[in-house]
Amino acid sequence: MPELSHRRRMLVLAICCMSLLIVSLDTTALNVALPAMRRELDASVAGMQWTIDAYTLVLASLLMLAGSTADRIGRRKVFMAGLVLFTLGSALCSLAPNLEALIAFRMVQAVGGSMLNPVAMSIITNTFTDPRERARAIGVWGGVVGISMAAGPVVGGGLVDSVGWRSIFWVNLPVGIAALLLTWRYVPESRAQRARRPDPLGQFLVITLLGSLTYAIIEAPQKGWASGEILLFAGLAAAALVGLLVYEPRRADPLIDLRFFHSVPFSGATVIAVSAFAALGGFLFLNTLYLQDVRGLSALDAGLYTLPMAAVVCVLSPLSGRLVASRGPRVPLLLAGGAMALSGLMLAAFDAETGTVSMFAAYVLFGLGFGSVNAPITNTAVSGMPRSQAGVAAAVASTSRQIGQTLGVAVIGAVLAAGMSGSAGASEGFVAASRPGWWIVTGCGLAVLLVGALSSGRWARGTARRTAERLAEPVAEGPAASSPAARTGA
Repeated sequence: MPELSHRRRMLVLAICCMSLLIVSLDTTALNVALPAMRRELDASVAGMQWTIDAYTLVLASLLMLAGSTADRIGRRKVFMAGLVLFTLGSALCSLAPNLEALIAFRMVQAVGGSMLNPVAMSIITNTFTDPRERARAIGVWGGVVGISMAAGPVVGGGLVDSVGWRSIFWVNLPVGIAALLLTWRYVPESRAQRARRPDPLGQFLVITLLGSLTYAIIEAPQKGWASGEILLFAGLAAAALVGLLVYEPRRADPLIDLRFFHSVPFSGATVIAVSAFAALGGFLFLNTLYLQDVRGLSALDAGLYTLPMAAVVCVLSPLSGRLVASRGPRVPLLLAGGAMALSGLMLAAFDAETGTVSMFAAYVLFGLGFGSVNAPITNTAVSGMPRSQAGVAAAVASTSRQIGQTLGVAVIGAVLAAGMSGSAGASEGFVAASRPGWWIVTGCGLAVLLVGALSSGRWARGTARRTAERLAEPVAEGPAASSPAARTGA
C-alpha cells in the first residue's frame, strides 16, 4: 500500500468508521423495535430471537472467511462488496412482508456485515503504520461502538414512534451508498503478503456447529428439549465440534489454529468475549421487552431509558483502553466482571427493574462493566502472540463476541419463552419469567471476573510466551511455517 498523506489517512479512517457505525447502529436500534415488529408481524418470542440471531449467527460464521478472502483478493474489493450487500440487505429488510422474509434478509445483511468490520480493521492497520497513530486510530474506531450504543436506542425509538420500525433500515441506505462511493474514490487496494488458503470444510463445520446449536436452543422451549428434531440438531452441533477438533490440526492453513488455545490469555479472552457479549445480548433483549411490554413505554422512551448505560460505555471505553496500555488488562477485567455480575444480581435477586432508581443503578453498573471489557479482550487475545499471528488472534476474539451475543439471545430468550408459557403475558409473569435470565447475566459477569483473574497473571503470561515460541518454530521449515498467517497483513 503506498504511503498516504495525513489527511488521506484520516479520510480512510472516517470511511471505515462509517461502516462500523451503520452495522452497530442497526443492531442497537433493532432491539428497541422488537415489540413493534412482533405486533405487526405477529411473531413469537422465538421469532424475535431469530431476527437478532440470524444476523449474529451468520456474522460469526463468516468473519474469518471474509478476512482471509480480503487478504487474498484485495481488502478494498471485499469491503466494497460488503457495503453493497449490507445496503441491499437493509433495503430488503425494510420491505419484508413477513417474519420469514425479514429473517432471510437479515442474513443477507450479515453476509455484507462480515465483510465490513474485520476488513475495515485490516485496512486501518495497514493505513496507519506508525504504532502511536495506529493506537489512536483504533481508539477512534472503538469509540464508534460507544456512540452507536448511545445513539441507536434513541434514534431507533424515535423512528419507530414517528415513522415505523421499517425506517430503521432506511438509515443504512444513504450512509452505505456514501461509504461505497468514498471507498471507491479514496481507499487504496491492499493485500496480505502471504494469505491463507481457503478451508471450505472447516468453514462448513463452523456454520454447522453454530447454526445447529442456536436452532436447538431457540426452538427447544416450543418443540420440547427431548424432541427428535432438537436432539438431531444438538447431535449435529456435537458432530461438527468433533470434526473441527479432528480436522483443523491436520491442515497447513487451518481456519482456526487450535494451538492458539495453549495460551491461557488467548483462551481466557475467548471465554471472556463469549460471556460478556452473551450478557449484553440477553440484557438488551430482556430490557427492551420489559420497558415496552410491561412498563408500557414508547419505543423512544425505552431508548431514552438506556442512555445512562450507553453514556457510561461511551466514557469508559477509551479510558479502559488507556488503563490497559498503562497497567495491563487485569484491572479492567476485574472491574468489568464485578460490575456486570452486580448489575445482574440486582435484577435477578432484588427485582431492581421494578423501581426506576434501582433500575437506573443496575443500568449504570452494566455500562461500567461492558465499557471496561472490550479493550482488554483484544489485548488479552494477542498477549504474547508473534506479530504475524496477532491478526488471527484478534479475529477469533471478534468471532467470539458474535458467538456470545448469539448464544446470549438464544439461551436467555429460550428461558424467557419457557417461563412465559401459560402466563398470558402478564406483567408479573414477565418479571418472574425473566428472573432466570438475569441470573444467567449474573453468571456471565462472574465468568468474566474469574477468567479475567486467571488469564492475566504471571503464570498465564508464561503460557502465552511458550505458545508464541511454538507458533514461531515452523518458520524455517517450509510451507507449514505460515499456517496461521495473519489476516491483517500487519
